[in-house]
Amino acid sequence: MQDSIVIKGAREHNLKNINIAIPRNKITVITGPSGSGKSSLAIDTIYAEGQRRYVESLSAYARQFLEQLQKPDVDYIEGLSPSIAINQKTVTKSPRSTVGTITEIYDYMRVLYTRIGKPFCYRCGSPITTQDIESIINTVMALPAGSRLQILSPIIRDRKGEYRKELGQMRAEGFVRARIDGSMMDLTQDITLKKHKRHTIEIVIDRLIIKPNIARQLRTAIETALRYSDTVIINLIDDGKDIPLSRTMACPKCGISYPEITPRFFSFNSRLGACEACNGLGFQDIEEDAEEILEERQCKICGGLRLKKEALNVRIENLNIGEFSRMSVSEAMSFVNNLKLTEREQIIASRVLKEVKDRLSFLKKVGLDYLTLDRPSLTLSGGEAQRIKLATQMGSSLTGVLYVLDEPSIGLHPRDCTRLLESISAIRDSGNTVIIVEHDEETIRWADHIVDMGPGAGLKGGWVVASGTPAEIQENKRSITGKYLKGTLTIPLPPKRRTPSDFIEIKGAEAFNLKNIDVKIPLGVFTCVTGVSGSGKSTLVFEILYKALKRKLFESNILPGKHKAIIGIDKIDKVICVEQAPLGRTPRSNPATYTGVFTLIRDLFAHLPDSRVRGYRASRFSFNLTGGRCEACRGEGMKKVEMHFLPDVYIPCDVCKGKRYNKETLDIKYKGKTIADVLSMTVSEALQFFSPIPALRQKLELIEDVGLGYIQLGQPAPTLSGGEAQRVRLSKELTKKQTGKTLYILDEPTTGLHFVDIEKLLNVIDSLVNRGNTVVVIEHNPDVVKSADYIIDLGPEGGEQGGRVVATGTPEEVAMVSSSHTGRVLKTKLSLSRIRVA
Repeated sequence: MQDSIVIKGAREHNLKNINIAIPRNKITVITGPSGSGKSSLAIDTIYAEGQRRYVESLSAYARQFLEQLQKPDVDYIEGLSPSIAINQKTVTKSPRSTVGTITEIYDYMRVLYTRIGKPFCYRCGSPITTQDIESIINTVMALPAGSRLQILSPIIRDRKGEYRKELGQMRAEGFVRARIDGSMMDLTQDITLKKHKRHTIEIVIDRLIIKPNIARQLRTAIETALRYSDTVIINLIDDGKDIPLSRTMACPKCGISYPEITPRFFSFNSRLGACEACNGLGFQDIEEDAEEILEERQCKICGGLRLKKEALNVRIENLNIGEFSRMSVSEAMSFVNNLKLTEREQIIASRVLKEVKDRLSFLKKVGLDYLTLDRPSLTLSGGEAQRIKLATQMGSSLTGVLYVLDEPSIGLHPRDCTRLLESISAIRDSGNTVIIVEHDEETIRWADHIVDMGPGAGLKGGWVVASGTPAEIQENKRSITGKYLKGTLTIPLPPKRRTPSDFIEIKGAEAFNLKNIDVKIPLGVFTCVTGVSGSGKSTLVFEILYKALKRKLFESNILPGKHKAIIGIDKIDKVICVEQAPLGRTPRSNPATYTGVFTLIRDLFAHLPDSRVRGYRASRFSFNLTGGRCEACRGEGMKKVEMHFLPDVYIPCDVCKGKRYNKETLDIKYKGKTIADVLSMTVSEALQFFSPIPALRQKLELIEDVGLGYIQLGQPAPTLSGGEAQRVRLSKELTKKQTGKTLYILDEPTTGLHFVDIEKLLNVIDSLVNRGNTVVVIEHNPDVVKSADYIIDLGPEGGEQGGRVVATGTPEEVAMVSSSHTGRVLKTKLSLSRIRVA
């Protein structure tokens, strides 16, 4: 196997026909200004070709989709291994998906509770024991006289398959009825079940009415039922209820029977285990396809634990599986490490416990020990989701694989970054190649090899400016990244710290892990809320401050996190949260539509002489409406191809070739450009093209000012990173009329930003504050934190060890607090900044 991945003639997106060699079995960081071509090289060229070759190696069924998987625009790539991309969008966003299920920890715990869990009666708390046939008969005979019932034997419980053989056997043995998936069926008829759907088949053994002389008939029916299953279902016909009676599991006091305990018994995605009130979701009033949890109202029946009461009364050391899932990673590690098992239990559980311990350990190594195992994936940040997938890969023991990571340091405090880098190094040391798209200084310095893209963004980027070791890059005068690493260029300290004009005070904040804290939010300045991952930053800023202000100022019905009071809300008149959520869920949403730029462009095209002659209005140039759009793709420009075993693939429409519009619409041109040509322009290109039009120029300048000159006007919203989406939102807010009393909240706005772009962002923040507004930012980047007027540092650690105010004040004041992790980082950063200025 050769020592390098050799890429020749890469031209994807803005790449300029580049040639590059990337060393195998090393950590390579691809860096450069935003829009310089990093992702185009790492993900759209190297990973995409690796995925295409993987599909090519599959069966004929898989290969029928191969023509749909486009080859990246590259001459050839040599030395490419099977590739895995771990980005911020690889985790399933579903209310059923949790940290425990993503990492498979919950799956292993289901096996553990099946094998060594001790069941107890949910009514009286007595241990569940075996039950003989006499006890079952006595329980049935104790039913009210005249009760009409059916004796059912469940031969199949919640399993996939057609079960033709089983149904035929029951028919041959003389049974004529069965309850299949809750409906009574005639076994004498031909029954076809869907192979890939889960089914429950319960054979009707007998029908009878409770009366004194029925005991013999009942015994025969019960004995027959128990020949096919350990459980008998007594179906009360008039009440429409079932009484399950088990030969193996029953309460000696209450007579309550438990079904057979299997791993599915503890699954909230199975009818066998899921709480019937919330269907296993744990929350009230939440839909199966929900993409966010607006209000966490726990199910009143299961208390948010998602499972039936029978499953929640199976315990290991007095803890049920739902309570285990509520533990943080650190707490779960302590629990499994301190289990006191018998010799027999140890033999049974050793393999499962090893897998659980390994996965918990990997989560800790990537700085996620504060997360609880029942945390829904919907509530995870992009960085957290990516590191969970990374931890899962660490447990896979794969070798000879190419991993492509997209900014894994997002959301990590500098204190935690070293642990993450050590984990990535372990993946490399196992015989794998790691390519990281990254801007974080510590990650860049940690790399074995660096590829610096640039020199600018968009059309000005796409070149390999420099490649080599960190030391070589640092000495390369062509590399802007190298200049920042060496200290020749630096993000300067502000000339002075602004003083607060007033404060908003939060009293008694104790949502989630906050420890009944009082916090003052300064007004009229730029404030950074800092702290290690899980210290309570988002809880304080979003769950309490933002939601309380939104409720008060906009009469929202959203409920803020638990707190006693907020004093001083009257000192602001508006709150704006500039978040990282996608601008839209479909490719129809893009930066031009979101910011209002496209409305102005469509009006411009509608007023052109050719449009007026043809009677075209602005709606003609909308790709969402019939008339001007391409009907083959309904204006999307792309068609979705379902890959079944791989993520869905989008390919250009074969009619409009991705242009979204029909031929007649594309006949209309402004300065030689069609509406499709305009949507393909970058913001910088459009700014130059439309510079004579003041309204368009103003909006485009603001998008350029937040560092997004390289994105295309028509770039589909789902393809924008969280940081890009946030900065598009910020540019839109900047176009609105300023009152001077607005509170802006930003969550890690440096996501995806190179050193040179961070300066642009700081300039935008300064312009907002200089107009009298307040800006509160959750941030880890030391260059941003050192530039703040005021810092609120939470901690000292994450999870239950966090939630306290560690330090407040100017960066200089926080740097003097030795107990603050942020303070120690700032102390070094401030001293370096002063040395470079001197």
